[in-house]
Amino acid sequence: LSGSIASPDVKLNLGGDFIKESTATTFLRQRGYGWLLEVEDDDPEDNKPLLEELDIDLKDIYYKIRCVLMPMPSLGFNRQVVRDNPDFWGPLAVVLFFSMISLYGQFRVVSWIITIWIFGSLTIFLLARVLGGEVAYGQVLGVIGYSLLPLIVIAPLLLVVGSFEVVSTLIKLFGVFWAAYSAASLLVGEEFKTKKPLLIYPIFLLYIYFLSLYTGV
Repeated sequence: LSGSIASPDVKLNLGGDFIKESTATTFLRQRGYGWLLEVEDDDPEDNKPLLEELDIDLKDIYYKIRCVLMPMPSLGFNRQVVRDNPDFWGPLAVVLFFSMISLYGQFRVVSWIITIWIFGSLTIFLLARVLGGEVAYGQVLGVIGYSLLPLIVIAPLLLVVGSFEVVSTLIKLFGVFWAAYSAASLLVGEEFKTKKPLLIYPIFLLYIYFLSLYTGV
């Protein structure tokens, strides 16, 4: 006997269009190995942008920066978002930027600034809880970090007026009061009542120490 057996011509109906399968594809399907040819659909969760994967919202960070730099209630900013919706990357970026401008011949300052940020925030957090405040450590960490922005703003001014001691001192005091007010107005709520100075004073001292790390005093 002689002859040949023609391979079956199998077609798949996908969305109304017929797609002809190859002989190898047909063979695998007939032998029960069709699963090797299956292609998984891409999961939309795996295609997120990098910033979304890291939970970085640049618009939110920018808004919080404006809230800290312009703490006056009359400007209409919802400043409570800095406390009520804390994030990590924004304050970390501010602290790192403050560390970079403090690198003038003293590289060891970077680790000190980050350490003081973490443990100084922890001290303020513990003190606030002891005084009866309802605040989380993440909230304190974010507020203290963002409130370093006024010290970053006055840094270029100190370079310009560094030779004028009186003017330089006034600018330093203004920067520290600005930073302390931005932080205290967010962290020191009405629940502290008559105990507000007990929390405002350590916040003020913390920013004096931050400034001393920058100026080298």
